[in-house]
Amino acid sequence: MCRMAQSTQAPISRYPVPALESLPEDIRARILKVQEKSGFIPNVFLTLAYRPDEFRAFMAYHDALMDKEGGLSKAEREMIVVATSSANQCQYCIIAHGAILRIRAKNPLIADQVAGNYRKADITLRQRAMLDFAMKVSQEAWAVDEADSVALREHGFSDDEIWDIAAIAAFFGMSNRLANFTSLRPNDEFYSLGRS
Repeated sequence: MCRMAQSTQAPISRYPVPALESLPEDIRARILKVQEKSGFIPNVFLTLAYRPDEFRAFMAYHDALMDKEGGLSKAEREMIVVATSSANQCQYCIIAHGAILRIRAKNPLIADQVAGNYRKADITLRQRAMLDFAMKVSQEAWAVDEADSVALREHGFSDDEIWDIAAIAAFFGMSNRLANFTSLRPNDEFYSLGRS
């Protein structure tokens, strides 16, 4: 007797996911643009769209930190997200930003290395110093002092780049906590991106 397989697909969030057609035009347009570019809608967009004002604020700060030109490379910005998200045990951000890191670094191994133990990853000493500082901001912000900035300047980081490292670690600390709180599930598509 042949049985039909039941779907085991878990919900993408423990909160309701709004229908695209019900969203404000600016949010719907942004989501459709991402879908056109990537071929799918990252679940974070649908989950955050549950609260439109917060969606806009979140995305504005995300873009200001992650899409700016100059300073840290876009791959280094993603490295910070993957390392700190690993420490915060945020499955969504490890998987989603790991995919983006693989693509931006053009390296199919880097995201797994950074998520597993960035201290043993194939990265430069400068990048390791960057991640050491990002982890301190993420896990022990109360202990950050001027000595941390001095050490980073010795690796060639500017004060604006040091701010960016701290801001990315802090912003994704919030993002990690929201993703864990909402049980945000990574899209299956992220797992294979940038691996070949």
